[in-house]
Amino acid sequence: MAVTRRGNEGKQTRQRWYATGRRKEAAARVHLIEGTGRIFINGREMEDYLARPILSMVVRQPLDLVERNDKFDIKATVRGGGVSGQAGAVRHGIARALTLAEPELRASLKAAGMLTRDARAKERQKYGQRGARARFQFSKR
Repeated sequence: MAVTRRGNEGKQTRQRWYATGRRKEAAARVHLIEGTGRIFINGREMEDYLARPILSMVVRQPLDLVERNDKFDIKATVRGGGVSGQAGAVRHGIARALTLAEPELRASLKAAGMLTRDARAKERQKYGQRGARARFQFSKR
């Protein structure tokens, strides 16, 4: 969904696209805005929010793939999960927003697996056991 901002007369309007990304327990609301390539997560610069450089790389993957690093600013709000799940959720949201902004990018993003929600999540602990798969130690006597 493209939203055009109406400003005062003489002000330049910038288009925005919105998409939701999810990974594990994390959900990200991603706003893609025509701009210079700055990425903000929960109001902070991406490098400040994501401690590990590999997570910053994960977030930038869709932009690197379609070579749109300097074309869009990204503002994301993420809730739930840990930092790794949040980075994956933002990546998913960016990829989905890019397909709204430029539908011809869908094929390359889809082929790279960026549009598929990663369904892997933590398996629940079973009752009477130590964990999802782990058991209490068996004692014959």
